[in-house]
Amino acid sequence: MVFSTSIFIYLFLPVTLIIYYLMPKKGKNLIILLSGLLFYSWGEPIYVIVMLISTMIDYFAGLIMNHFEGRKVPRRICLIVSIVMNLGLLGIFKYSGFIAENINAIAGTQIIDINNMNFFGIEYLPMNMLPIGISFFTFQSMSYTIDLYLGNVKVQKNPISFAAFVTLFPQIVAGPIVRYDDVAKELDDRSITIDLIYDGIIKFIIGLSKKVLIANSIGALWTSIKATDIANVSVVSSWLGILAFTFQIYFDFSGYSDMAIGLGKMMGFNFPKNFDYPYLSKNISEFWRRWHITLGAWFKSYVYFPLGGSRKGMPRTVFNLAVVWFLTGVWHGASWNFILWGTLYGVVIILEKLFLGKLLDKIPDIFGHIYTMLLVILGWVLFDTADLPTAGAYIAKMFGFGGGAFIDSTALYQIATYGITFIICIIGCTNLPKLAVEALKKKSAVLVNYGGIAVITGMFIICAAYLVDQTYNPFLYFNF
Repeated sequence: MVFSTSIFIYLFLPVTLIIYYLMPKKGKNLIILLSGLLFYSWGEPIYVIVMLISTMIDYFAGLIMNHFEGRKVPRRICLIVSIVMNLGLLGIFKYSGFIAENINAIAGTQIIDINNMNFFGIEYLPMNMLPIGISFFTFQSMSYTIDLYLGNVKVQKNPISFAAFVTLFPQIVAGPIVRYDDVAKELDDRSITIDLIYDGIIKFIIGLSKKVLIANSIGALWTSIKATDIANVSVVSSWLGILAFTFQIYFDFSGYSDMAIGLGKMMGFNFPKNFDYPYLSKNISEFWRRWHITLGAWFKSYVYFPLGGSRKGMPRTVFNLAVVWFLTGVWHGASWNFILWGTLYGVVIILEKLFLGKLLDKIPDIFGHIYTMLLVILGWVLFDTADLPTAGAYIAKMFGFGGGAFIDSTALYQIATYGITFIICIIGCTNLPKLAVEALKKKSAVLVNYGGIAVITGMFIICAAYLVDQTYNPFLYFNF
């Protein structure tokens, strides 16, 4: 997808917000719906149909469930149809190519022709094109029918209001995953205040700065190293590369989440928090309570708890955790790398549940941080390399296997070029900036408020200059 962030910020966003503010209260959800469809169509015109299908399935499933209130069988049928149809769309567009490749590999022949996109000679849906954010909006839409079936929410009879929930453009393509219960009241009645708009603008610009000024800057190093033959990469460069990605994915994804939360505030919505300084964690379980919080909450509510959670003894708890983490890996992408990535986290979290967590609690926190970050960094190698052999070769290089220099002139140049950026990244992913602002507020709230406005304005101007000039501007989570 070719997506112009600068056009979005300078044209689409302000025009949409102006129209939204001018529209009477009853018409605001229609503006959300139309702007969401326009925003999505801007990136993927054809696949807006997939989003509309998912929306209609769950809307009508909700109406039928409500009609058969108190009757389990028809309500359960509606729930099953909703889940099967949504997961079916997700499976066709996200996983069919991966499944076809593995079937062909096992059979040793081209049973399914991916290149010609046909199945036994019959015209077939494209398996190499992925609707943007399909994992986000299908999960978001399904949350409505599941919660309605469980009696946690009331039916939404207004089709525009329900479609507005699914197509909320601030977080439509990369989260946070907003469940219907999160915004049910605000969909029908929300207040937009100057304070909320102000807070939203601040949050949006902070997120934009994280994305444009930090993620893009440090991400260029990872892109360069990843494109180099691993045999020609020194040990130091291999560490610099994956550390660069470690910071890039955090500032990219948390930055987009902040932008979405900020835009939500400007429109009268309070989206859930998606990150809570995950790189400060002392174990992997804690890391996943702080990273992509809304995804973890979704799997906990709709998979882990329905399977029994931790209420049915340790063997069943281990099984439930294994299922959740296998699905977490699969959710992130159709490749063995993602499956192994999720499975490995599952294994570690199970071990922490059984005994490792108690051991970690007894040692100094610094060792817990080292243990956590080492596993997270190695996990990111799996996450962002082409295949398992490539991931294996990269990890081997990190620990000095596979030949090559420990450090070379290229590594020294990378340290000199990106050293300050790394320092900014290290500080930026901790709560030190927040603590510094809070300390300054106690001394002079007026100075912080006016100084903060000047800083935020400056950050936005710098971001604008970068966006005009930059061609490297990926959004890493758009295709999940």
